[in-house]
Amino acid sequence: MMEADIVHTATPLLLLSVVIPARDEEACIRSTVEHLHLELSIHRVPHEIVVVDDASQDSTWQVLTDLRARIPELHPVQNTGAHGFGRAICTGLNVMRGDAVVIMMADESDDCRDVVKYWHTLNEGYDCVFGSRFIKGGGVIDYPRFKLTINRLVNTALRILFHISLNDTTNAFKAYSRRAIDGCQPLISPHFNLTVELPLKAIVRGYTWTVVPITWRNRRSGVAKLKLKEMGSRYFFSCCYVWLEKYFSRGDFKK
Repeated sequence: MMEADIVHTATPLLLLSVVIPARDEEACIRSTVEHLHLELSIHRVPHEIVVVDDASQDSTWQVLTDLRARIPELHPVQNTGAHGFGRAICTGLNVMRGDAVVIMMADESDDCRDVVKYWHTLNEGYDCVFGSRFIKGGGVIDYPRFKLTINRLVNTALRILFHISLNDTTNAFKAYSRRAIDGCQPLISPHFNLTVELPLKAIVRGYTWTVVPITWRNRRSGVAKLKLKEMGSRYFFSCCYVWLEKYFSRGDFKK
């Protein structure tokens, strides 16, 4: 595994922020928040859950405000600016209070137990912890065959272009220290392409990282928001942007 060679002396983290972008997720956001809060509480992980409502047309916001009365760790916010998956995440990153963050999907496709794993691994001193569904111990359930094929092709191309061993770069479900998030600014991808900009930029800028196995299952309610036809050129742009920084910036943005 190709990781940064030097891990900073581990300083205990004080608070984990989980940032969840949500758009029209009334059918699942309640269970996502409840299960996440329960899992983190059982394992005594100090946390806040920042759910960003990204212009939902259903009752997502009402569900969140109702939940807030029962779960004080929940911090619902609305993205009142331009909308998009990446912009919603940036809204959450801008308001989070934690010294570490996990970016998680609203549809409960990501396993809450892996959030606990991320927390413990970050506490070993890494700046970033990247989950992979395609290493020993990881797995996927009900992944649409066509999307899976595209996923493996794109991730293989990224491994070659950036000379990295990470084989699940496109997955949004990852963990970062605040230090890494601040050092990767500015984040310019407004949509799902942020999922490649952020980890690649962290690697290129020299933040320490490791990979852990995670599991994923397809959503059981609602509609997937990622549209491959719309995102192809945007992913290409974000990858080129970070690739140019890696090979032509002469280290100007290194941490």
